Amino acid sequence: MNPGEVILGIKEIPDEKLLDHKVYAFFSHTIKGQKENMPMLKKIIQGGSTLIDYERVTDSQGHRLIFFGNYAGHAGTLDILHLMGKYWEYHGITTPFSLARRAMDYGSVKRAQHHMVEIGRDIERHGLNDKLSPLVIGILGYGNVAKGVQEMLHCLPVRFIAPEKLSGFFEKGGADSNQVYVSIFREEHLVRHRKNRPFDLQDYYRHSENYGSDLERYLPYLSILLNAIYWDSRFPRLVTWESLRRLYEGPDAPKLCGIADITCDVGGSIECNVKTTNSEMPAYLCNPMDRSITDGHKGEGIVLLAVDNLPAEIPNDASRFFSNQLKAFIGNLVNADYDKSLKKSGLCPEIQRAVIAYKGELTSPCKNLEPYVS
Repeated sequence: MNPGEVILGIKEIPDEKLLDHKVYAFFSHTIKGQKENMPMLKKIIQGGSTLIDYERVTDSQGHRLIFFGNYAGHAGTLDILHLMGKYWEYHGITTPFSLARRAMDYGSVKRAQHHMVEIGRDIERHGLNDKLSPLVIGILGYGNVAKGVQEMLHCLPVRFIAPEKLSGFFEKGGADSNQVYVSIFREEHLVRHRKNRPFDLQDYYRHSENYGSDLERYLPYLSILLNAIYWDSRFPRLVTWESLRRLYEGPDAPKLCGIADITCDVGGSIECNVKTTNSEMPAYLCNPMDRSITDGHKGEGIVLLAVDNLPAEIPNDASRFFSNQLKAFIGNLVNADYDKSLKKSGLCPEIQRAVIAYKGELTSPCKNLEPYVS
């Protein structure tokens, strides 16, 4: 192999920087047919190049081998708690979260967790404002991103409540203001069969068109929602503008005032995520009544965090973790014979499963992308 034929990246490469007849490996964000990245994929195909997507590097059981979603979970949790502390402070409600910092201000996960423990002790000693208690944080998903969220929340005095028990918990009353309540939502909580049939996970994956969102019935109990679930257009949206409008036009002031869309699918599972943000301006306010948005977190509405490169806010930890995962595959990537067919190239099965396009042609598992590319 000639020097410079394998090019490793992290995220999307600008179209103008793409070279012909190269082997690219990076997070391409193309496997869902994402419209904004189809010109990039088209140029890779037209240039006779090969595209390997880290997101598809998996073992035989489908478990991802190259990821840093846990750091997205860490950063997204820190950022939304920081934003909510400032949001509540703006509305005259003092909380220990007003001391929380942005993820990029900590320098490491360890330092952030140490500070979260201090904030948690403050909650244990002094409790939360009655206007906020009980503070319930909902987590959508249970994968790598959600694990990162939980790792950070475990620094606080948390008590876990199953989603199906939230209604009874609120009816009973007597919540402890010295605790933060956390509820983890799995697929069986998020959707329901349109004909009220019992939930079946495999049926949901195979026939998702038969299901609709069931999350709306839980929204009145949540103060903050952290979205850490995989989603594509086959599946129903989980939080819609209409469900938020019904929540906000109710007789009681809604509890829900913050959403962190950590997976950050614009117009996806969280419909009010209408644009991505960056670390300097990480959030915007969503008005469910007229579907308008306003940059920043000071004002009325729901704070929506939509930073699409959250691991970069903890760069040292995330880079080391990611590099150690990728290192195991470097030799195979460099020594493969790309003049041969994909099966005979010498690429290991884990990498072969990750090939989106090979020498200018979409691979068989990715033929569904043809309409999007064209």
